[in-house]
Amino acid sequence: MPFDLDPVETRVLGCLIEKEMATPDYYPLSLNALVNACNQKSSRDPLMSLTDDAVTLALDKLRHRGMALVFTGRDSRVPKHGHRLVERLEIGNRELAVLACLLLRGPQTLGELRSRTQSLYDFEDTESVEGVLRKLGERTEPLTKPVSNRWAHLLSGDVAGFVPSPPPVTLIPADRVAELEQQVADLTARLAKVEADMAAFRKQFE
Repeated sequence: MPFDLDPVETRVLGCLIEKEMATPDYYPLSLNALVNACNQKSSRDPLMSLTDDAVTLALDKLRHRGMALVFTGRDSRVPKHGHRLVERLEIGNRELAVLACLLLRGPQTLGELRSRTQSLYDFEDTESVEGVLRKLGERTEPLTKPVSNRWAHLLSGDVAGFVPSPPPVTLIPADRVAELEQQVADLTARLAKVEADMAAFRKQFE
């Protein structure tokens, strides 16, 4: 059946894969660790600010799809969460690394994927990355496809085109703007004085 993960499920699943591969000593993840991973300010596009409830709901949906599981027992004081994508999709580490990157950052070029998967899997070259992507795209239920010179995952449904996320906008407080304007004015006045002093100095030797 086709996949149709929503944005929160996509982020949660990507984080579970990433953390298992990049920091296996800290996997599976507690809810708190998973929320922090979802809300990271780096290696994420788009940026999110998810609550515990939103992540918990996404985990419930992923477990219903057979893509996630929860670990409980005497060795852990709190429930821990993991993914089941290896069993669910019958894929290996090469495929997991590429899918994790696409889930967390959206459509990317081959070069971007090779660079950004280095902490998860060491691909020899972009051709190796492309081979994995094409293999995933040729499945009975395709998992990837090329889109506008990039590759995208299909776990959230088909994608018709690629629109890059706008760069984050940093708003500067009004008082800071006024402070910066004053600094520019002061520097301009100092520069004018230095130029006047230099001109007067040169005239002494004319």
